[in-house]
This record gives sequence, C-alpha cells and structure tokens, in this order.
Amino acid sequence: MSRKIAIRKRARQRRKYHIRKVVNGTAVRPRMVIYRSVAHMYAQLVDDVSGQTLLGVSSLSPDLKGQTEGKNPTQVAELVGDLCAKKAREKAIDAVVFDRNGFPYHGRVKAVAEGARKGGLKF
Repeated sequence: MSRKIAIRKRARQRRKYHIRKVVNGTAVRPRMVIYRSVAHMYAQLVDDVSGQTLLGVSSLSPDLKGQTEGKNPTQVAELVGDLCAKKAREKAIDAVVFDRNGFPYHGRVKAVAEGARKGGLKF
C-alpha cells in the first residue's frame, strides 16, 4: 500500500470516529450508515442501543436488479437511498440520523441522502 493511500485511510478513520462520538441510533431513530466502495454503494439502518442492524440495502440488491443498467453511479446511489427509505417505511421507521462514515458529503453520499429524503425519511 502506498503512503498516500495509508494517509487517506487513516484520515477517514479519524473522521469516522469523531462522527461516531456524536451520532448514535436508537430503535425509534436508527443510524443510517453509508459505505462507498469504488464500484458500489451500501446503506444500512443500525440500532446502536441493541447493537442490531435493522435493514441493509446496496446497489447489488435484487430489488434494484433491472433499474441500475445505463445509469451513472450517482443515479444508482440515489436509487439505493430511495429503496432504503421504502424498506424503512415498511418497518415503521420514518426518522433516522445520518452517518456519512467519514466520507465527504458530496457526490454519491449526498445522492443517497437525497434519495432517502425523497423516499420519505426525515433526517
């Protein structure tokens, strides 16, 4: 691993821990965690009090199988946020706290948040 990549990973971990000191999820208002890989986008709702993951959605989800073809990564990220919101509404969750997981709030991370807001989640 090159030195630049190691420094970048360490900086993201530092931001991540700083955010987690403040952001906590409960059963009523779970934490919406975002993970951004090079190729895919992941979102999950976590109840930190009981230590359980309530639901998880990604760009690899079977529910998005035919919808992602021909779309750019930002549009796919918005679909992930919308699907996460729909599944949360089915489980009677209408409000979440947003955990960007140390990633900057722009691009695909922002698209997931906007998709979840369009789907009916309150941040």
